[in-house]
Amino acid sequence: MILIKLILAHLIGDFFLQPTSWVKEKEKQKLKSPKLYLHVLIHVALLFLVLWDLSKWPIILIIGVSHFVIDALKLLIQKKKTKRLLFFIDQLLHIMVLVAVYWFGSSNNGFLGEIFTNNTLILLTCILFLTLPTSIIMKTIFMKWDISKLTEGNESLKDAGMYIGILERILVFVFVILNHWEAVGFLITAKSVFRFGDLKESKERKLTEYILIGTLISFGIAILVGLMYLMIF
Repeated sequence: MILIKLILAHLIGDFFLQPTSWVKEKEKQKLKSPKLYLHVLIHVALLFLVLWDLSKWPIILIIGVSHFVIDALKLLIQKKKTKRLLFFIDQLLHIMVLVAVYWFGSSNNGFLGEIFTNNTLILLTCILFLTLPTSIIMKTIFMKWDISKLTEGNESLKDAGMYIGILERILVFVFVILNHWEAVGFLITAKSVFRFGDLKESKERKLTEYILIGTLISFGIAILVGLMYLMIF
């Protein structure tokens, strides 16, 4: 499925091969930043790799140019107050472009097609989406609230929350596609037990609500992705 390959390349290029330092440099220097052009070149290279067909260069060219235009426009009009909104608009536009050019594509019959079957590609795309992309999406959502004061003096390991979230979403996804919903319930219960002590001691309603919203969004996304995978197969 060409569309799945295009989305896979987008996830890898936008979330895994774009360090935070690049994002900050682009926001600061805008169109003058070399990282913007390098980012687009990485996307083009990934598209050639996943499609493995030079005859599809028009598709790759359209996606590459559109990616540059969308990213450039976002950098030019982005402000602190609109950063969250523009992040989601940016991702939506990229996906819309991928869906549009999909209709001009054809199935890949190269030797990589024997390895990257439709099932494997969709499974890999789902798992990758539940890691860094979902973490960044959740982080963008929670930019609305500042809980630094609530967690002051109670620092955790660096990026521990992100890794815990990634692991729990992958576990939930696996449980859903294997039809073990009782395991999902057990995981939610186990997390609630571990969190109960922190919430009881903090006596902060805002922190409790923050953790509850984060847990529901994280589990909800993982369950939705798992159900979508089951619907496809």
